[in-house]
Amino acid sequence: MQERVLKILEFNKVKEQLLEHVSSSLGRKKAINIRPSTDYEEVIRRQEETDEAVTVLRIKGNVPLGGIFDIRPHVKRAVIGGMLSPQELSQISSTIHASRQMKRFIEEFDEEESSLPILLGYTDKIIVLADLETSIRNAVDDNGEVLDSASETLRSLRNQLRTKESRVRERLESMIRSSSAQKMLSDAIVTIRNDRFVIPVKQEYRGHYGGIIHDQSSSGQTLFIEPASIVQLNNELQGIRVKEQQEIERILIALSGQTAENSGELETIVDVLGEIDFMFAKARYSKRIKASKPKINNEGKISLFKARHPLIPIDEVVANDIKLGDEYSTIVITGPNTGGKTVTLKTVGLCTLMAQAGLQIPALDGSETAVFGNVYADIGDEQSIEQSLSTFSSHMVNIVDILNQVDFNSLILFDELGAGTDPQEGAALAISILDEVYKRGARVIATTHYPELKAYGYNREGVINASVEFDIETLSPTYKLLIGVPGRSNAFEISKRLGLNETVIETARSYIGADTNQVENMIASLEESRRQAEADREEANDFLRSAEKLHNDLQKQMAEFYEQKDSMNEKAAEKAADIVEKAKAEAEEIIRDLRKMRIEKNAEVKEHELIEAKKRLSDAAPQITKANNKIRPKNNKHVFEAGDEVKVLSFGQKGHLLEKVSENEWQVQIGILKMKVAEKDLEYVKSPKPVETKPVATVKGKDFHVSLELDLRGERYENALLRVEKYIDDALLAGYPRVSIIHGKGTGALRQGVQEYLRNHRSVKKIRFGEAGEGGTGVTIVEFK
Repeated sequence: MQERVLKILEFNKVKEQLLEHVSSSLGRKKAINIRPSTDYEEVIRRQEETDEAVTVLRIKGNVPLGGIFDIRPHVKRAVIGGMLSPQELSQISSTIHASRQMKRFIEEFDEEESSLPILLGYTDKIIVLADLETSIRNAVDDNGEVLDSASETLRSLRNQLRTKESRVRERLESMIRSSSAQKMLSDAIVTIRNDRFVIPVKQEYRGHYGGIIHDQSSSGQTLFIEPASIVQLNNELQGIRVKEQQEIERILIALSGQTAENSGELETIVDVLGEIDFMFAKARYSKRIKASKPKINNEGKISLFKARHPLIPIDEVVANDIKLGDEYSTIVITGPNTGGKTVTLKTVGLCTLMAQAGLQIPALDGSETAVFGNVYADIGDEQSIEQSLSTFSSHMVNIVDILNQVDFNSLILFDELGAGTDPQEGAALAISILDEVYKRGARVIATTHYPELKAYGYNREGVINASVEFDIETLSPTYKLLIGVPGRSNAFEISKRLGLNETVIETARSYIGADTNQVENMIASLEESRRQAEADREEANDFLRSAEKLHNDLQKQMAEFYEQKDSMNEKAAEKAADIVEKAKAEAEEIIRDLRKMRIEKNAEVKEHELIEAKKRLSDAAPQITKANNKIRPKNNKHVFEAGDEVKVLSFGQKGHLLEKVSENEWQVQIGILKMKVAEKDLEYVKSPKPVETKPVATVKGKDFHVSLELDLRGERYENALLRVEKYIDDALLAGYPRVSIIHGKGTGALRQGVQEYLRNHRSVKKIRFGEAGEGGTGVTIVEFK
């Protein structure tokens, strides 16, 4: 990619924002060097890297990336035999610790949540250098100081140092506490000069203490003297310090040698941590701009949903849908200045560059970008005073350069194509340039003011017009991109709203050709049609969501109904059995009485008649069979066909097969419901004549159809209440548990009247407004008792 294009499209500003999210100098170097790639496989991998990091951040919120340093210079010095400082060794230890933490974090996350092949691939390269880390931590603290525990010799020497220093301080403090010392000393303190303990003596008493003068004050009135009585103690102290320093150097050399032995592993750790830091920097930036992973293609197709310019604050930017490269390869955008045309160009170009650099783009999920071999842009006023070039000449220099390099795998962004010269010649030149790049197979987005280019999209296959919307009421742009609608001049409407005389405006209209007026009227009609189509689409989507919710509710209610029905049948059968059992017991008693009577009174009652009567009573007892909702394997060999009558074993209900939706699944209609059922849950009943499937939208009552909703919009108040009264009666007869009454929002009078009637109805259990997907406050949901 050309550096000039990266600058024009402000990719460098995106890079600056990305740099705010790195955790170490390693990630910073990689972020500084980020550039769009033109290799399809590399772009795919970069996007997958970022997506893995986004997944981890979404679930965990943060990652252990602290304590990472670029230790490569330290390692190189250790390899050539240099002695590393304690601070450098501390940074090496910290980096090893960070790598160990990251390795464990990624492995544990992968076990708990999901597969992270790229991150796992990186962490698998990390060799845990626990021995080196422990050796350094035992010898050097986090502040870069060598610890007493580094060696027994060092511990012993430092104990000796503390003992000697204590003896020297005691001797000197005894001197400064004497009565004579108060007049001879400038201050009663013990201090250090040249690593020797000294006391501040006034100039006139310099000979009283003898010893060595190490320093004097700026005025010369105070001398810092090492008294002769402690010279030997200071000498001994200095000797121990020399041995201490030698022991420290020995320890540091040993640790530097251990570092050199692990140089390869340490360089790998640095490389891996740099990559991981860079990955999570991209993920944090993605979270900041609310970006998503784009689909990547190699076919020159761009499809952006609600795309935003990443450098404009989210609460200010206007999102737009932009498609290019499928049905059409060229978009010509017309419209007023400051309407957002240039921002649209930069949004497409910047999203493309970001995607090819492995960054997620500020657009909704499902957006798609292509991998272009090059992106060219001619945007803005690049007038060059030094080269004595006009605005037009400067643009033409850029365009000539673009035409010399462009091919089918290019994305070209032209801003105000052909501007800066005679309008007629500029328009002709713009059309010719667009034709040329179109022949080359490039993907092109161009903005222009020329009215001649409005007809360009209608006369060329693969070219479409677009415009940025302008609100006449507020006299300001909405920044919304309208694909398929060319921009129209708003000069007359704006002038009229600003108070220009109507006569002047009409005179101006008369100077405009009839063709131009027809085009403007056509554009106005297209804009109105587009707005109406968008409103209709939103309304249709609302109805679709409402219908889907209603269908799901009905399925759930039907399943509950069948379950409740089976339970009630079972209880009724049990109750009937109890009644019959009581009747049988009573009959037994009667028969016993009859037999007794026959024996005692010689009555004419025959035995077989008694037995037959008892059998009839036994047969009257119902056989109780409990519902079995478990799926049983079918034991027949019938091959199911559409139209077959079947029994759904899990519901215990019969239905008809509509169509086979997959290898082992059928769509079945049970009453008013259509549902997908596994073939193993079906039992063949018979193959009746095909019957017409009843529509899902209505439920059959006893002798008539009643809709699940009543639409009162447009009705007068009195008629509406009469319709509500009749509809509630019909719904109750049909046995509905719940219905919807659509009254719209309007003034609220109809809604209030309907709800007042429903609150006083004896069969209404509850009323509420519809949910967002049910119509909101324009719909009342009624639940019956």
